[in-house]
Amino acid sequence: MLHFGSPNHQENGKHFKENRFLKRHNTTQRRDAAVEASATLYQYEDYKETADWILAQTNQRPKVAIICGSGLGGLADLLEDKTVFPYESIPRFPTSTVQGHAGKLVFGKLQGRECVCMQGRFHFYEGYDMHTVTYPVRVFSLLGVETLIVTNAAGGVNEAYSVADIMLIKDHINMPGFAGQNPLCGHNDERFGVRFPCMSDAYDRRLRDLAKQTAAEQGCGSFLQEGVYCMLAGPTYETIAECRFLQTLGADAVGMSTVPEVVVARHCGLRVLGLSLITNKVVTDYDSEEKANHEEVLQTTKLNIVCAGSGPHCFS
Repeated sequence: MLHFGSPNHQENGKHFKENRFLKRHNTTQRRDAAVEASATLYQYEDYKETADWILAQTNQRPKVAIICGSGLGGLADLLEDKTVFPYESIPRFPTSTVQGHAGKLVFGKLQGRECVCMQGRFHFYEGYDMHTVTYPVRVFSLLGVETLIVTNAAGGVNEAYSVADIMLIKDHINMPGFAGQNPLCGHNDERFGVRFPCMSDAYDRRLRDLAKQTAAEQGCGSFLQEGVYCMLAGPTYETIAECRFLQTLGADAVGMSTVPEVVVARHCGLRVLGLSLITNKVVTDYDSEEKANHEEVLQTTKLNIVCAGSGPHCFS
């Protein structure tokens, strides 16, 4: 029997304190190691290696980059004089794992202007960390890109929106960021940008105004909206309660991408234009039989790309 205050008890207490200290020390070491690993996941030289390899493979020097959302990879088919690089052929470049994301980097000309187009982006829900999700954006900045156009397939939270509407993103809500999943966490390299970048002007007002003007000239102003995009981590679609919550927050559309790339683009000093294709309406009625699914999203985007290729359209 162990008695309090006995030599055996004191000895056990000593071991307990030592073990508790070692456990806390090991936990701190693991945390510091994880932070260090995250901070050193990619160095400036890694991005430069990728950029230098690409520059050596093509004479094109685009000032505009386009990231295609789910099912929107057909936008790259509109380019002329194309040079195509599968992601797996590019040093250090991640690879896409989601249906509707071809995994190709396409250089070409759109209406005579050189641009580079990502046929497939990377998502947090694929198991990639935020540094990997945004790896291409930092490479783009080293290629000399000045403007980033991000597109996505999104669910319509705003009840006034219809399927096939296009929403100009004027602001975003970064839900993963609330949980500490921000692509700028970790070491900051001043060669890319400042430690604490402003995000109140993330989406360029002049580019949005130009998009509105172009939409009116092309005759598609009637289905062009402007609103707030909310990013959730995915891969599950939203519950009814979550959709109602998003409406309360002021979100107009919801998706599982875009925000990390925009954050890093602004960190690198790129101008950003964001476009969401509304592929479905979110469900807010518990009596509804409607369900969101990825196949429906891809079908809607496919139809929209067909329209873009056959006549005047906001994406063309």
